[in-house]
Amino acid sequence: MASAAAAPLRIAVIGGGPGGLYAAALLKRLDPEREITVWERNAPDDTFGFGVVLSDETLGGIEHADPVVYRALQDEFVRWDDIDIVHRGRTLTSGGHGFAALGRRRLLEILHQRCTSLGVRLRFRTEAPPAAELAASHDLVIAADGVHSLTRAAHAEAFGPRIATHRCRYIWLAADFAFDAFRFEIAETEHGVMQLHGYPYAPGESTVIVEMREEVWQAAGLHECDEQQSAERCAKIFADALGGRPLRGNNSAWVAFRTVVNEHWSHGGTVLLGDAAHTAHFSIGSGTKLAVEDALALAACIEEQPGIPEALAAYEAERRPVVESTQRAAAASLRWFEELGTYLDQPPRQFAFNLLTRSRRVTHDNLRLRDPGFTESVERDFGCPPGTPPMFTPFGLRGLTLRNRVVVSPMDMYCAEDGMPGDFHLVHLGSRALGGAGLVMTEMVCVSAEGRITPGCTGLYTDEQAAAWRRLTDFVHHRSPGTAIGVQLGHSGRKGSTRLMWEGIDQPLPDGNWPLVAASPLPYRPGVNQTPHQLDQPGLTAIREQFTAAARRAADSGFDLLELHCAHGYLLSGFLSPLTNQRTDGYGGTLAGRLRYPLEVFDAVRAVWPDDRPMTVRISATDWAPGGTTAEDAVEIAQAFAAHGADAIDVSTGQVVPEERPEYGRSYQTPYADRIRNTLRVPVIAVGAISSWDDVNSLLLAGRADLCAVARPHLYDPHWTLHAAADQSYEGPAAPWPLPYRAGSRKPPTGRTDAPKPRLTLPA
Repeated sequence: MASAAAAPLRIAVIGGGPGGLYAAALLKRLDPEREITVWERNAPDDTFGFGVVLSDETLGGIEHADPVVYRALQDEFVRWDDIDIVHRGRTLTSGGHGFAALGRRRLLEILHQRCTSLGVRLRFRTEAPPAAELAASHDLVIAADGVHSLTRAAHAEAFGPRIATHRCRYIWLAADFAFDAFRFEIAETEHGVMQLHGYPYAPGESTVIVEMREEVWQAAGLHECDEQQSAERCAKIFADALGGRPLRGNNSAWVAFRTVVNEHWSHGGTVLLGDAAHTAHFSIGSGTKLAVEDALALAACIEEQPGIPEALAAYEAERRPVVESTQRAAAASLRWFEELGTYLDQPPRQFAFNLLTRSRRVTHDNLRLRDPGFTESVERDFGCPPGTPPMFTPFGLRGLTLRNRVVVSPMDMYCAEDGMPGDFHLVHLGSRALGGAGLVMTEMVCVSAEGRITPGCTGLYTDEQAAAWRRLTDFVHHRSPGTAIGVQLGHSGRKGSTRLMWEGIDQPLPDGNWPLVAASPLPYRPGVNQTPHQLDQPGLTAIREQFTAAARRAADSGFDLLELHCAHGYLLSGFLSPLTNQRTDGYGGTLAGRLRYPLEVFDAVRAVWPDDRPMTVRISATDWAPGGTTAEDAVEIAQAFAAHGADAIDVSTGQVVPEERPEYGRSYQTPYADRIRNTLRVPVIAVGAISSWDDVNSLLLAGRADLCAVARPHLYDPHWTLHAAADQSYEGPAAPWPLPYRAGSRKPPTGRTDAPKPRLTLPA
């Protein structure tokens, strides 16, 4: 039990939604002496929306903490397993998902009854006093006052909220019949794409959410419709899904979803809970789930910790990682529906798989367990031979056919001397070529000594360097036949003349610095890095010629593919970003102007690179900073390079300006590759925290990428691709084990597992 200091006797709860009510019930049940009051400005039976979906994980927590509430919920649930996806008149069904839902009003009734039976005071139709006023007379104030939290707004300096409003409008409606599955249906109207999300929540009742982009909503005139008119219009648009039945509202209005993030969840004795602290898009069904889980964690931390400050800190520390993970998944799902129109031309099964895996929480392997028949049909459509995972299907670029879809991503090693690749590079790249990847990429190979990032970077600006690279490509082609090796050419620009990564990343050399050049005279870090010289026309011409000379050497060195590095804030990337290009001549200004020099370099390199060998371009699809390159810009940049002959776009992000704020997470950069691929229909290489073979299979099968570049996992395991094949019991031609290694193609046992199990327990 908690000490007296941690067991608040007077608790105020602002907001009578599921999270606030459940927190009140739990805290009262744990200590009946507590005086707990819930303020709710609406009537007991007032609620917005209709159905609530809860996961088995959440229900397990409720069962453990309060069996009374759990049993009441169990009696009310509607359960189903299938998801129906309607794509241009064709219904595709995936099973094995497991959903449980009930009416929101019924959920509130159960929680009202539980609170009342425990002695919690419920004050309906009553505005709560301000949190600061309640804090003066209560030991703890729980602000569960929703997405428009007045508590959060009143103490914004303490909580540090960041609120983003998104691009779709949606409305919560209901139908008086029960869908027999979770249903997604798309309407391609004269005004644009609209989508329906529907699911049952009670016998004879379903939630129906209609969503569309803001501009579609405006063009359709729905912004001029009241609740009844909106319900009627939506029922007509989705008449097939509804079987001609009507829709009804419940204080329903068209709203744009708002993502709420807070730097801090508590302030003194006041703590945020549920939507007041965080929101996650409804398309992953997480709002009520997160609020209930918050309540469980808060009550547990108050019991376990010695005081309120410690309890609130522990609550946030426990919940924040879970919430952030959910918000990342929700953001991926939200963006998928915002860009729904780009996917409609996909084959029906691929479209359905793409929708099911949109949040990255459902994956290829996971879906194969849930519904193997559906997944196998998607694999067949993709072109997987029997028993072949998607990652082990071949892919062609110009005259090069890659035996599988795995790329060893370019990774700077900082182990060269005077730009010369040595034994380290032979072992590093050679071992990864032996490890089974379809394509192994060098680090950024610099086109001049002054174009190096550090003194440890490799180059292709001398014939001696070219000969050293030929030694390496010969090894790959001879010892790992079928593996392709590519070279990435680049120039450091304003990010050059710095220390080796482990000596201080992006820090200038203590001595021996060389002068820098860039699109504009802007240092990477003012006051830290040197100011580069702005390139004039002779300088631009000279560097372009350095690129072509390096490309000729790369061809002579036997590389199978060449990638032009136009990302991460290096020289060519510095021309593309408006944050680093402030030129007023023909090489600056508009995006077309900023593209001019990188395209000139691309054209010059393509002209000397052999016609039968592919050429790719790596770009930063966003700068992760206000005023920088946007996702829309990235599509235009990719389109320009594709029009000039790029065979694929390697889609990375960021590292352009030090003040960036990336949205890190699993596969966090892949939505940008996805957007370029499905908007332009050009091949893309996805990169960015792709950490498992399951991620690779999922991205490929969903049509979000054609190739996947994997970096850190290949540092951890040079034979990552071969081990992925072994883990999936694949032994085909796309992942052959080198003959000297074949005896190790099965995972060695880690200990005895065949000991006889005890059968009898005899008395002593």
